[in-house]
Amino acid sequence: MTSTKPQQVDTQTTTSARAHPMLEGRRAESTRRRQRVLAALDRAATEGTEISASGIARAAGVDRTFLYRHRDLLEKIHALQTEPTADDGTGPAVTRASLQADLLAAHERAVRLDTRIQHLEKRLSEALGEQTWRESGLGAPTDIDALHQRITHLEQQVIDLQQQLDERDEDLAASRATNRELMARINAPSPKT
Repeated sequence: MTSTKPQQVDTQTTTSARAHPMLEGRRAESTRRRQRVLAALDRAATEGTEISASGIARAAGVDRTFLYRHRDLLEKIHALQTEPTADDGTGPAVTRASLQADLLAAHERAVRLDTRIQHLEKRLSEALGEQTWRESGLGAPTDIDALHQRITHLEQQVIDLQQQLDERDEDLAASRATNRELMARINAPSPKT
């Protein structure tokens, strides 16, 4: 039994000795990748290009998962995203938050303008429809209500005038009857006493 234990320890030492150069190689490759990512971040920051995880990974020649496995690199990317970028010294600094706020404001304005356009298109459609209806002669005149009111008013006047005429005819007939009676009395022979 004692002979198997030294052999087992010897195998682990040999395996460990063979794995050590591979581990060192992986660490060296990871360090080179980190250096490429940091260099890509520095270039992007100095050139003022957009900083994103996929853009930096592409520029550094690494997979995006490398950035997600190294939180410090990902945090550096996020920190640089929030920093204002130089605008060639011609205007105020622009941050990601300000650009998002501008985008949100532009979107809300676009929604308001779209609503206004739909409202104006509806009004234009109604106006053109009414104009076409009138010009075709199929529709009633625009002042039809005024004409109906005028007709009703004139009909009422005719009824009132007809009543006045009837009353005067009755008065005239009564006056004629009274006049005949008076004429008949005047022309009647006087009684002899």
